[in-house]
Amino acid sequence: MFNKRQLLMSMAAAIIAVPLGAGAAMADGLISIIVNDPSNPYWYTEGEVAKAEAESLGYSATVAAHKGDTNTESNLIDTAITNKAVAIILDPANADGSVGAVRKAVNAGIPVFLVNAEINQEGLAKSQLVSNNAQGAALGAMQWVEDVGDSGNYVELFGAPSDNNAQTRSNGYETVLSQYPDLVKVGQDVANWDRTQGYNKMQSLLQAHPDIIGVISGNDEMALGAIAALKEAGRLEDIKVGGFDGSPDAVDAIKAGELEYTVLQPVAIFSKEAVKQADSFIRTGSTGVDAEKQLFDCLLITKDNVDDYTGPFVLAQ
Repeated sequence: MFNKRQLLMSMAAAIIAVPLGAGAAMADGLISIIVNDPSNPYWYTEGEVAKAEAESLGYSATVAAHKGDTNTESNLIDTAITNKAVAIILDPANADGSVGAVRKAVNAGIPVFLVNAEINQEGLAKSQLVSNNAQGAALGAMQWVEDVGDSGNYVELFGAPSDNNAQTRSNGYETVLSQYPDLVKVGQDVANWDRTQGYNKMQSLLQAHPDIIGVISGNDEMALGAIAALKEAGRLEDIKVGGFDGSPDAVDAIKAGELEYTVLQPVAIFSKEAVKQADSFIRTGSTGVDAEKQLFDCLLITKDNVDDYTGPFVLAQ
């Protein structure tokens, strides 16, 4: 039997697998893919989709992880340079702290294509492909209000401050929720995109604010941690939780009636697209896209359309 990791890999590969064509025979060399932490199904899918697409185009490909550490990221860039990679697909560890690593690769003549998270400098990476986090956050916040109502106290679980996506999502939530003066945010805590931290922070927030009616979360892992804490406290029936990512575990939680919704990030789409743009640049000197920063709209998953989820981070439309 497949374990969960093998199942994710086979489904991700099936999503993007294409037969080798005449163009693939022209491709050659190593594409180095560097993600955050593949123990999170989002980043795991990101790496596997990119790897499968690179191999389908005729390249060799490796996937490595920095786990949010800029020193590890820098060492992995050094390895890619030593291995004479023809391109690097990178999910940067830090909006500011990853600039130096990207510059180092570029100075070594290796084009860099960023996925999922941005760096705070343009003109270094050939492309920065990210979810439209502001759009996705607004989508999620509107659904959250529909689920919890327009009055009451709530708390927010915030992602890693080093990732611009965390603040963008929080701002997107605030833009919508501030329109409902009777909805009051009584607490917010940083849980760094992590399920265990989400569980621990939810315990503390619940102890400080026992009267809350909802939890809005910056990602699914933190939301799932919050759900575990609320179940343990016997409060999941009266406190509703919303997520963000579109992970397989979040989809299962929606089906189980434990999570109200999740906002799907199209990681399977933009990871594949990043490799396509890398291939285009290697072959022609151009990504084929006018803009360096490219936004990909998010999709809402609720109990009403959860059965349209066809694979990791893929929703049939």
